[in-house]
Amino acid sequence: HHKTHNTKFKITGESDAQRCAPRPELEYRGCLASEIMDPQGKQHILEDRPLRDNIYHENITQLSPQRIVLQLRPGKEQSFTVRFKRAEGYPVDLYYLMDLSYSMKDDLEKIKKLGNDLMAALRKVTTSVKIGFGAFVDKTVLPYVNMVPSKRKHPCQIPKENCQPTFSYRHVLALTENASEFESRVSQQRISANLDDAEGGFDALMQAAICKEQIGWRNVTSLLVFTSDGTFHTAGDGKLGGIHMPNDGRCHLDANGVYSKSHLYDYPSLGHLAEVLSKSNIQPIFAVTSSRLSLYKLSKLIPKSVVGELKSDSRNVVQLIEDAYKSLASTVKLGLFSDLPPGISIAYDSHCGDKETYGQTEGGECSDVSVNQLVQFTVKIMATTCLPESQKLVLRVLGVVEEVQVELSTTCECQCGDTQPDAHHCSGGHGNLTCGICRYLSGLFHCVS
Repeated sequence: HHKTHNTKFKITGESDAQRCAPRPELEYRGCLASEIMDPQGKQHILEDRPLRDNIYHENITQLSPQRIVLQLRPGKEQSFTVRFKRAEGYPVDLYYLMDLSYSMKDDLEKIKKLGNDLMAALRKVTTSVKIGFGAFVDKTVLPYVNMVPSKRKHPCQIPKENCQPTFSYRHVLALTENASEFESRVSQQRISANLDDAEGGFDALMQAAICKEQIGWRNVTSLLVFTSDGTFHTAGDGKLGGIHMPNDGRCHLDANGVYSKSHLYDYPSLGHLAEVLSKSNIQPIFAVTSSRLSLYKLSKLIPKSVVGELKSDSRNVVQLIEDAYKSLASTVKLGLFSDLPPGISIAYDSHCGDKETYGQTEGGECSDVSVNQLVQFTVKIMATTCLPESQKLVLRVLGVVEEVQVELSTTCECQCGDTQPDAHHCSGGHGNLTCGICRYLSGLFHCVS
């Protein structure tokens, strides 16, 4: 609607509603363009640090702008541009999470010697690398493990096997730059065993993602390598062991780094895991044997994850991690990391250099993005209703800690409702003007001829 202050515009006896009409109609009826109140949306960038990388990995900026304020007029779309430039040599944290059930015995022997190779592979892409290690088997209750005391102590079927008691998840080594320490701590690990085919890997994934301080995750590219030759338990499977409480998504590591509440909380669901990994900016690499590949393909439900085929003794794991990192790093996905308020819609146009896509509602995406390549996204936001109060949206590129904060409000009132004292329209300044009507000190209306 459009409103006007022109007191000669309305014929005596006409309703005040005549003052509201589309702009062309008001102009046709003789209203001056300068008198038409037609509030439009506005935008203002509050913070826009330039994109830059830094060989010392300090003050790297890959995403801009950082803060923007939008005033939306309901029914009218507003758009702004988000720029992303993949920085060279961005630091990497890699946490190696390994299934230590008995069938992974040959894999463990291989992994014991991999620390330096792993470090060397990652140093091809960055000078700042940290690696850590954790292991899992399954919940220590029936029917997942044998609860006979002698079997709890020595779960492997071969009596002379140097086997450790079953555990759910153990955090072994916090992220470190020391490859020798990685090899030393991993070489101390012993194989274990459980009864059923499925493993408790999702319990371990949840704890490794949520226990940020214990693992030592930095605000950098965070990779979590999950290696297994087994299937996985998920939400609901805990009921077999009399565990009814849903996974609470909290850190429960004891002083020895062991998940101490595995017997109290059910396994997490895939959706819960996806939410936690995404919020923690952790990108999982599922390294699984060929027979399990199709099963782990459901990791498509976890944003920014990748599945690779692990050879039966894990000999190809370094190459697998290299390939997975390249795939993850070259895919740029911009999306919403906050709830979308009711009445607000958002869409993205992606400008990827040689390829453009329009009107994506789930997020903008560019693939095969090389280092130092600039990609841009047009973010289009529209309100269909008036917001009762201002809202904040957070946009992020998946796997990148930086964010774009968008402060949203709606313009739903014409300022002509504000009283103008001593308005020149009212007998040359002898009255107050409110919504095109002059009010005089006596409180009576006064008609201007």
